[in-house]
Amino acid sequence: MNGTTRDRLMLAIAIVMAAIYLFPLYWMYVTTLKSGSEVFATPPSFWPASPQWSTYAFVWESRNMGRYLWNSLVIAFGSVALISVLGVGCAYVLARYRNAWVDVGLFLILMLQVLPASLMITPIFVGFSQLGMLEYPRLAVIIAIAAKSMPFFVVLVRATFMSVPQELEEAALVDGNSRIGAFFSIVLPLARNGILVSALLIFMQAFGEFVYSKSIIQAAELQPASVGLNSFMGPNTNEWNNIMAYATMYVTPILAIFVLLQRRIVSGLTSGALK
Repeated sequence: MNGTTRDRLMLAIAIVMAAIYLFPLYWMYVTTLKSGSEVFATPPSFWPASPQWSTYAFVWESRNMGRYLWNSLVIAFGSVALISVLGVGCAYVLARYRNAWVDVGLFLILMLQVLPASLMITPIFVGFSQLGMLEYPRLAVIIAIAAKSMPFFVVLVRATFMSVPQELEEAALVDGNSRIGAFFSIVLPLARNGILVSALLIFMQAFGEFVYSKSIIQAAELQPASVGLNSFMGPNTNEWNNIMAYATMYVTPILAIFVLLQRRIVSGLTSGALK
């Protein structure tokens, strides 16, 4: 097999795998345009005979979608802001003053990520209740998400800082900069793509977070879109076109962010953010 044939074969395999991966997303969008009867038609149609564009408006108004998305954005941006403020400095220190014990400690802390949120929610809920944090449920959810995602963020950003040559900082110090000045003027600009990628991963997790929000936030007007989507579910659920329309409006902003920032994401991935 020559190189050209091999390249074509690999390209064909890649296209097939991409089609398999993207088909559920395509099916979600298509289902939003189908009528209730067409959703259950046999055999299924891959494009609706008469697209029902009004489904989006109906779901947006009947489910108060704007409120749910706003709450999801508040929780996601709040989590990213808290993690970024605390995590960037922590990652920098661990990148510049590293030893074997730091690596062991980071590994042990990172292992906590394998614990599911459903296991952690009970002690977190009890602790927040005793501290009176349940009176501020969205803040409580932001803190819970930040506590769980902080090690993941620190490990990723630490790898980014480690890829920045320390000689640049030393040159800045020789020129009269302080350690903090060198960090903000030299290190942080060079690491911004890696930090952005890590922040986007945290944002995606926080935007789709369900367990903490469902357990801590009881007021419907403060619940995020993930909890709103769960309200569709029931023993006799059959409005799949409405469910898919809700999911489409929920997922599309995340997809748009990744499309708009794809160059920075690729740059961050190749600069050491996930190495």
